[in-house]
Amino acid sequence: MSGERIHLYDTTLRDGAQTQGVSFSAEDKRRIARELDRLGIDYVEGGWPGANPTDDAFFRDPPPFAHARLCAFGMTRRSGRSAANDPGLVALFDSGAPVITLVGKSSARQAEGALGVDREENLRMIADSIAEAGRRVPEVMFDAEHFFDGFKEDPEYALACLQAAFEAGARWLVLCDTNGGTLPHEVERIVSRVAARFPPGQLAIHAHNDTENAVANTLAAVRAGCRQVQGTLNGLGERCGNANLVSLIPTLMLKMGFETGVSAEAMRRLTQLSRTFDEQLNRIPDRHAAYVGASAFAHKGGLHASAVLRDPSFYEHIDPALVGNSRDVLVSDQAGRSNLLRRLEEMGLGIEVPRDQLEALLATIKEREARGHSYDGASASFELLVRRTLGQIPDYFELLSFRVIDERRFNARGELITISEATIKLEVGSRRFYTVADGNGPVNALDHALRQALSPTYPGLQHMQLVDYKVRILTPEAGTAAVTRVMIESADDQGRVWQTMGVSGNIIDASYNALHDAITYKLFVDGAAAPDP
Repeated sequence: MSGERIHLYDTTLRDGAQTQGVSFSAEDKRRIARELDRLGIDYVEGGWPGANPTDDAFFRDPPPFAHARLCAFGMTRRSGRSAANDPGLVALFDSGAPVITLVGKSSARQAEGALGVDREENLRMIADSIAEAGRRVPEVMFDAEHFFDGFKEDPEYALACLQAAFEAGARWLVLCDTNGGTLPHEVERIVSRVAARFPPGQLAIHAHNDTENAVANTLAAVRAGCRQVQGTLNGLGERCGNANLVSLIPTLMLKMGFETGVSAEAMRRLTQLSRTFDEQLNRIPDRHAAYVGASAFAHKGGLHASAVLRDPSFYEHIDPALVGNSRDVLVSDQAGRSNLLRRLEEMGLGIEVPRDQLEALLATIKEREARGHSYDGASASFELLVRRTLGQIPDYFELLSFRVIDERRFNARGELITISEATIKLEVGSRRFYTVADGNGPVNALDHALRQALSPTYPGLQHMQLVDYKVRILTPEAGTAAVTRVMIESADDQGRVWQTMGVSGNIIDASYNALHDAITYKLFVDGAAAPDP
């Protein structure tokens, strides 16, 4: 065990947002940032203030952190402007972030070709920007863009860029493999050269994954002296992605003996965090992902399975429980029970579940997951399933029927419009309700009709809102008859946010199931009392 400290810097909220098909809202960013802070990440990069409305909204109202430091990302001053009056830098200074990370060219060819400035002006831009930022905030980092390519072309100039930032007061010098083309042996050789000139405790590595070497390059840089690593959750990022922090954290801690801000207890949440993050992005979690994939510790029957039961170290490089995963051996469900018990403990049930109920619950979960349910990204639906099994959820209402109609027509002004209308019949205790409501789409109409019927009995539902809605096709080979999974995220005026799920061959039915769970969860956490039948 080395015992040395490695600092973790997450760029999911900026680099991850550049992933094709990924788009974060300001609330998405706040939720992810809170999870990163809870995990123990040292630096959370919130984005680029002034670059887009989403990042501006995030920095106007960032979440409070218990551990992490919020970073604002931007570029060095433009040529011909002073650092104090550069609009891009001013936006960073005004963001309120205690840490500023400034990207600048560390390649003479890039400075001349991309920025149109000579070598000396590029050095002045770096130094002026770092120095001015240092006067405004407690901590500044220099993100040396294209460092490895620049070093290969002109080592002395690449080092001169680092020197300019270092002398101007940069706390960290971030060595970037911007196009992801450098190989691990090159990274280790170059970082060793840099570490001979600058304090290793101020060197960081930022690797892209274009040769599938981002994690390997990061580890090589750490071996050569870097003491800060940058990456994203599940390796998100433009092109082929960034270094995957979910793989790096256990490798640094369990394999190389480094300390990080992540505790052993927090590391046991890695699997759930990774899978929940994918579900929230409406992406299928990678079953074969290192450490956290569903198949990472799976063993088919036969020689391997029997050997694992005798001594897991034969075919498992770590105890899967260390990262919150579980062993999957077809001849034994013991790991499934232990994993379920851990999740029940995290829910804070405060009761001991009888063995027969635990086994029944485990069987129910496996059966539901085989039909398409996924509880990693729907924690509220999972908690409701558990509590229903234990008899802790009352029947707040009973649905008798619903009908949803979509009408596409021209209005009086000749505009083509679509109107959704939902009709609900339900009972609350001995009272029967029949309501009709319009909405912006069938799910919204259904939600309005449900709450219109339930609000007289449960007024707290007026303070609940749906904030996100995602649909995944589970059986694409079935075409328009495919089974769908609907994920709904809800929030209330108490600051609570929860996720629920529904699965059905009918998308409206799946949506109702997710809505039913969302409303039931709200009533349960509010302590609402179900009326007598």
